[in-house]
Amino acid sequence: MKRIFYIMILLAMVIVACAPAATSAPAATSAPAATDAPAATSAPAESSVKEITILWAEWDPANYLQEMGNLYEQETGIKVNVVQEPWGSFYDLMASQWAAKSDSYDMVVGDSQWVGQGATQGHYVDLTEFMTSNGIDKTVTEATLKYYGEYPVDSGTYWAYPTEGDAVGWAYRKDLFEDPKEMADFKAKYGYDLKPPETWAQLRDIAEFFTRPENPVNGVKYGVAVYTQKDYDGMIMGYENVMFSYGADWFDPATFEVKGVVNSEKAVEALKFYRELYQFVPPGTSNAFFAETNDAFISGQAAMIMNYFAFFPALANPGVNPFADNTGFFAGPAGPDGQAYVALGGQGISVLSYTSPERQQASMDFIKWFSQEEIQKEWAKVGGYTCNSNVLASEEFLNNTPYNRAFAESMNKVKDFWNIPVFGQMLEPVNRILHPYIVDGQGDPQALLDQLAEEQHQILVDNEVLK
Repeated sequence: MKRIFYIMILLAMVIVACAPAATSAPAATSAPAATDAPAATSAPAESSVKEITILWAEWDPANYLQEMGNLYEQETGIKVNVVQEPWGSFYDLMASQWAAKSDSYDMVVGDSQWVGQGATQGHYVDLTEFMTSNGIDKTVTEATLKYYGEYPVDSGTYWAYPTEGDAVGWAYRKDLFEDPKEMADFKAKYGYDLKPPETWAQLRDIAEFFTRPENPVNGVKYGVAVYTQKDYDGMIMGYENVMFSYGADWFDPATFEVKGVVNSEKAVEALKFYRELYQFVPPGTSNAFFAETNDAFISGQAAMIMNYFAFFPALANPGVNPFADNTGFFAGPAGPDGQAYVALGGQGISVLSYTSPERQQASMDFIKWFSQEEIQKEWAKVGGYTCNSNVLASEEFLNNTPYNRAFAESMNKVKDFWNIPVFGQMLEPVNRILHPYIVDGQGDPQALLDQLAEEQHQILVDNEVLK
């Protein structure tokens, strides 16, 4: 997952006894045996560098990357150290290393919103020629390359290799959706079949249909649980799924202008819709993020929930979710004009600029090795969320977990918010201005978005992003 704040609690709840997407491999603490190494991979040329160090946050995917590093050492003799820092201090540590121009780390698996800062302030090595000349840019989905690696937007300049994919998806109660009486009643009321929604309008109908606090079905009283947390980017990660799919955006990608964009007519309609969807959520979820939506599902309160795929392993685990056998998953639905986008999570790996040229080359050698399709298959097997297009499309991957198909579909339609250095400042007014409307109906949506546009415009001017 992408955001520092929401993984501070980490995956302790979600990956207790169930590995993430495409998991069927050994525990995170043990490397694959040498005999399990994939065939047809190429090791880099002889190097004087015998050890490289990667900084990442403290969570299971970093353990999985260490497994891949152990495999790399078996093949090349070059030791890989994956250093883990708690999520709460991960960015602070990296920022301090940047400020000191330290060569303690060769690479970092950083959040996508760091890319602008890493690129403009000289912390990251420009990987464009390296990735394009080796065809690495063609191995991952277009959306993940754009949002994990590219800066500026649509520039074709790359600063990171898409490493750990993630996106917002949906879980639902199959026993409710497939109940003959519920199916008949739904069709009688709405005129179409009850099934996982293909559009946001259908999702809204289903949420309304299963919201029956006085007459629950199989114990379920509410139709949906969505992100509403007003800290950092929780609510934003929920709302933007609708906003993007309604054809709206946070800014003009060509100019970074927000006026007329974040407060467009389509953005107003998306905000109204997200407020309407909130009418069908369980009580006590006015400040909900990944833990609260999973809890709403596991406790039997909600028929559908949104959450990042990083947290779906818990829902597929009978030891955590009593409805695991009746839990299905689907990718984010389409908006009124057929556009379908989902909020991006995950990270890309970047080469840090303060190390020697030899160590930078050794880092790129590792990325080149890691990006190979056979290695990406291994990455998926040990628990990584691959962004490799061919692996995502393979039947082996698609059938490996109940949520992998939805994940693979989602990774082709992810979209991100700001990756400029002032992204944190851009978040604050969104929460302050929109949260009271979404959860309490306070204010006029057009006026609120106009206010947001004015405040964000001033932030961009003050920081010389806009002139």
